[in-house]
Amino acid sequence: MLESTVWRQYHKDNSFRQKLSEFCVLTGDDLIYEDKDLYAVLKAKLTKKELKLFAMDTAEVNDDEMKSELSLDEEGLKKAKFKLYKKLKQDKTRLSFRASNFE
Repeated sequence: MLESTVWRQYHKDNSFRQKLSEFCVLTGDDLIYEDKDLYAVLKAKLTKKELKLFAMDTAEVNDDEMKSELSLDEEGLKKAKFKLYKKLKQDKTRLSFRASNFE
């Protein structure tokens, strides 16, 4: 399941649930139960570039590789990371991942 996703390009397993709960300040029990559905919501809420940045950053890919892969300079990468994690903490994004809001 979810074998050919952006996440799996940088991670060996589907650990996005744990990373997402860390950044969204939600417990794993609060998140949508099915990984496939949760990933679909994540994909819908983030742009392709943000999703790739999230996968790369949580996989601890070095900054130089991220800059070249995403066509960003040092300042652009810093701003993109800030924007990504700010977006994940916003209620309108964060609450989309809750099981009670997904029906």
